[in-house]
Amino acid sequence: MAYARGRRGGHADNFWPGYVDVLSTLLLTTIFLMTLFMVAQFFVSQQSSGKDTALKRLTRQISELTDLLSLEKGNKKTLEEQLSSLSASLSASGAENKRLQGVIALGEGQAKDAAGHAALLQGDLDKQAALSAEAQARVDLLNQQLSALRAQLAALQAAVGSADTKSKNDQATIADLGAKLNLALAKKVQELGQYRSEFFGKLNKLLAGRKDIQVVGDRFVFQAEVLFPSGSDQMNPEGLAAMEGLAGALTELEGTIPKEINWVMRVDGHTDVRPIKNSPNFPSNWELSSARAIAVVKFLISRGVSPDRLAAAGFGEFQPLDAAATEEAYAKNRRIELKLTER
Repeated sequence: MAYARGRRGGHADNFWPGYVDVLSTLLLTTIFLMTLFMVAQFFVSQQSSGKDTALKRLTRQISELTDLLSLEKGNKKTLEEQLSSLSASLSASGAENKRLQGVIALGEGQAKDAAGHAALLQGDLDKQAALSAEAQARVDLLNQQLSALRAQLAALQAAVGSADTKSKNDQATIADLGAKLNLALAKKVQELGQYRSEFFGKLNKLLAGRKDIQVVGDRFVFQAEVLFPSGSDQMNPEGLAAMEGLAGALTELEGTIPKEINWVMRVDGHTDVRPIKNSPNFPSNWELSSARAIAVVKFLISRGVSPDRLAAAGFGEFQPLDAAATEEAYAKNRRIELKLTER
């Protein structure tokens, strides 16, 4: 047993040196391979760096060649433009050359024509020389006629001066007549104003105490409700009574105003701004205001007032006395106005 243990121990001592040799060999091999790998990596890096450098150099050369190509293209375009300009200049020069040749040819033709014309003029000069005596005689005759015309012109100027004097006198007469006419018209207007005042005074007495009938400026104003029902042109009994007094005063006035005063009683119809509704007879306030004015005129004619002294006009809602949007303003704007005026 001791021998056996001795043998096993001896066998173990022989194993380790070999094992160490194998490991050493393996380690050296690994180191050698790593060295080879590092050397190869170094050479590859060097080659790659060289390739990058070459690539950058080639890229730079390509960029330079591209710039040179662009420059050459620009030079080519410039040369082409210069060539085109030279071609156009050459064409223009050719056209100008042709035009100058035509002008030269035309000048030569004109020179020939001038020579012929000069020959004709020379012939005419010879003829004029032959006719000079006859021309002198005609000049003398024309001078005599001119003297006679000057004498006639002097006589006409004297007549015109006399006519100017007469025209000034006529203008002074016309101005005087115009002033007299204006004075007469002003007098007639003043007379009509006096009759208007008398007429309005009588109406005020006839219709005294009524707030719905009043004088506004140079007009006598009736509220529409006094004469007509809402939306109608048929006068109500109260309106007929008011119009009776008006017709009597107007008939009396017609007999007192002289016939040379050309007057007229104008009847104006007005409505408020609200549109008329549901009325087949009056599509708008124009028709209603006109129909009411005509109804008043017809009533006055029926009471003896001369038709040629009456006029009817409809203004619709477009001449309000009060522009406010209130019932009071609406009532004030619905009215019939009477105005005594010149025709």
